[in-house]
Amino acid sequence: MGRSVPRSTVKSAIKKRLPELRLDGNVDLLIYLNCVLFLQRLATEARLKAIEDRCSVIKPSHIRAVAKIVLKKSKG
Repeated sequence: MGRSVPRSTVKSAIKKRLPELRLDGNVDLLIYLNCVLFLQRLATEARLKAIEDRCSVIKPSHIRAVAKIVLKKSKG
């Protein structure tokens, strides 16, 4: 597995986006994990769509086709 994003980068991105938010120590890890799980679900669904279309490569159209569905599932 490749290198992950440094924690300081995640923390600074959160602070830049929402400066008034006060976060506990490990919240940045949970946010990062949530992003990784979302991307994994999106890639899996896009792969299934590509297989359904009898294509061996995931194309942007496959990702666009499943993006709304994955977003709805991710909202909880």
